[in-house]
Amino acid sequence: MKAPAYITAALLVISGLTACATSPTGRNQLLLFSSSQLDQMGSQAFDSMKSETPVSEQPARNEYVQCVAETLLPFVPQGVYGGNWEIVVFDDEQVNAFALPGGKIGVYTGLLNVAKNQHQLAAVVGHEIGHVIAQHGNERMSQSTLIDTGSQVVNQILAANEVPYNQAIMTGLGLGMQVGVQLPFSRAHESEADLIGLQLMAMAGFDPRQSVDLWQNMEAASDGNRPPELLSTHPAPQSRIKKLQANMPAAMTDYNASNSKANCQR
Repeated sequence: MKAPAYITAALLVISGLTACATSPTGRNQLLLFSSSQLDQMGSQAFDSMKSETPVSEQPARNEYVQCVAETLLPFVPQGVYGGNWEIVVFDDEQVNAFALPGGKIGVYTGLLNVAKNQHQLAAVVGHEIGHVIAQHGNERMSQSTLIDTGSQVVNQILAANEVPYNQAIMTGLGLGMQVGVQLPFSRAHESEADLIGLQLMAMAGFDPRQSVDLWQNMEAASDGNRPPELLSTHPAPQSRIKKLQANMPAAMTDYNASNSKANCQR
């Protein structure tokens, strides 16, 4: 079946563009939004989440998450965010965490049931910070702008944090566009954030080998209830583990050379 004209045109525009930036792993990127715009949108989104989701009031849990995040943050490259980061534990059973431009980090209490120790939690938080370091929110918003200039692209600031695309956009693009462009793009972001997070946790003194244990825990917690990798916005755990293991020698070099040894008590 022939693709609709607007989809064909969008693909031609995208394929003909020259990327204006390079990600930390050397991948070409198109970034149409300024850092200040992203910071503002990230802050607004975070405030909205705090008003809608209960915030944990357990001191020990908050101190533990704060410790892990604050041990990682000194190793975030300068220029990513110049202010004080805000770290919030949300009282919610979903197994997830996120980071947003504007220095915002959120961790859901459900994650603490799967990330069994400080190193595994650092793998997740480092991964989420990796999305911010690599400007994945900016990149997805820029892509959405080119694909559908009539969409509310500002909402895509949460796309780097596993929030699905607006249903109207998905309907307008169709499944073929979803599989051909959006989801592989998402998997590329996830893999890139894994590697950035691996290096970040190692430099901060968290054992990078625990990132493999984390994804084994994630796979066990899923009980096999995962969509096929082709139609998933995330690489399958075994794919992530193989890539992490391939990059483990370099991470262990950073870990052994680090003067920072993490000590966050759960």
